[in-house]
Amino acid sequence: MTNSPTRPVALITGASRGIGRAIALRLAAAHDLVLVARDADHLASVARDCEASGARVQTLALDVRDGLATATALTGLHVDVLVNNAGVAVMKPFLEMTAEEWNRQVDVNVNALYHVTRALLPGMVQRGHGHVCIIGSTAGRNTFVGGTCYTGTKHFVMGFAESLMLEVRDAGVGVSVITPGSVATELFPEGTNTAWMLEPANIADAVAFAVTAPPHMLVHRLEVRPLSPKRPRSSF
Repeated sequence: MTNSPTRPVALITGASRGIGRAIALRLAAAHDLVLVARDADHLASVARDCEASGARVQTLALDVRDGLATATALTGLHVDVLVNNAGVAVMKPFLEMTAEEWNRQVDVNVNALYHVTRALLPGMVQRGHGHVCIIGSTAGRNTFVGGTCYTGTKHFVMGFAESLMLEVRDAGVGVSVITPGSVATELFPEGTNTAWMLEPANIADAVAFAVTAPPHMLVHRLEVRPLSPKRPRSSF
């Protein structure tokens, strides 16, 4: 996919499961895809599902924490839409958190955001169009016990996204941040009641809305929440 494609190309990080998989499936009808994650087998499964919707799909088994590997794999790719979805969370009190847990969250939620965007943004600016979409969280403007690192990284996302938007909008590149509330994914411990939470497909719909807006219109921040934690989805 290094040549100019007939359909726009969307690259999605963390695409092997959960929200990333849902975004890939949602965009497959109108986009060709580059799917990035560490698990090659899961990526292959997602790719097959997306190809059934008509997308050409390239998979890259890549650890986006590795700046050199990311730059080598992504620089020069023709990508019209970048969805920075990869993220991790460790929810525990600060004094119980290990240095490895802290660094892993910063590496994935913050540093990988730099590595991936830095590799692909120059091509968008040069072509005069493109869209960077980042999956944030309502934790990017709230706080909670056990969230010292996670909420810190999501606050970073909000500041990064708005600053980048101001830098590249005159070059024809849009920047959006989708901020979900609770989503029923593997993020939550086994046994958690997720029946009231958003589903990954809801976040995928929000991404599609942002990246397919008219060229003169930018959806910069889009917050998506479950209607009520007291009502299961099945009640609607």
